[in-house]
Amino acid sequence: MRNKRQSAEKLMQRIFFSIAGASIAILFLIMVFLFMEGLPIFGVVSVGDFLFGHYWYPTSDPPDFGIFPLIIASVSVTALSSVFAIPLGVMTAIYLAELASKRVAEIVKPTVELLAALPSVVIGFFGMVVVAPFLQDVFDIPTGLNLFNSALMLAFMSIPTICSLSEDAIYSVSPGLKEGSLALGATRWETILRVILPASISGISTAVILGMSRAIGETMVVLMVAGGAGMIPESIFSPVRPLPASIAAEMAEAPFRGDHYYALFAIGIVLFVFTLLFNLVADFIAHKYRQVGEASL
Repeated sequence: MRNKRQSAEKLMQRIFFSIAGASIAILFLIMVFLFMEGLPIFGVVSVGDFLFGHYWYPTSDPPDFGIFPLIIASVSVTALSSVFAIPLGVMTAIYLAELASKRVAEIVKPTVELLAALPSVVIGFFGMVVVAPFLQDVFDIPTGLNLFNSALMLAFMSIPTICSLSEDAIYSVSPGLKEGSLALGATRWETILRVILPASISGISTAVILGMSRAIGETMVVLMVAGGAGMIPESIFSPVRPLPASIAAEMAEAPFRGDHYYALFAIGIVLFVFTLLFNLVADFIAHKYRQVGEASL
């Protein structure tokens, strides 16, 4: 019986190891393909001109392959969306976990999680049809398809992820910490701010990472509502064209294995490296806060 149990455990271990190995291998092959298709463009344009050039006209004669405005657009949209999404998502999680009644939480939480299931094309369509005319009328701007609109829609997409995972992190805090704080005379808000949040800051940081990772890599929403202008924005109401939108909009028109084709894959490399660095920095911050939270407790 014992040998049979050990054999079953070894079999399951091998199955899970094979699945994990297959996932890693697939991701590695995708990365290899991305670099194989993107690096040839640097035989036509230098890395510096590609990254810091101010003009993206891949079909002109001669073509211009500068993606600096696209990089600025991606950074601006992600940063502005985080200004909306992070406070709203975390504060909603605190309310649901610590302040809301059980009846209210049972209604609000499934509703928030349902928002995460909305297709991005539906959110983009809402931004085009409803939000864009509203912004155009209220702020008296030439077009409602701009950086601010796309940031709002990306925040709308990120809030459910941040809220749901942050709530789980808050729930995972030991009840003894909360009860001990209240027993020592701390108020409910003092307990939340000085005990519960420091103890769950690592999980909240992970929630923010996942929410912003979705925002920075989102394609359909920014393609529909960002405005599609490949230029450096002068204000939050300027039309922009983030990196994913450029790939989606132009890949079907780029000649196979031509310079335009290679340039689009090079944009994918930049987006891949940018996302990787963002996640590494965020993981470092999460680990640092985990240590700070443990030390403070």
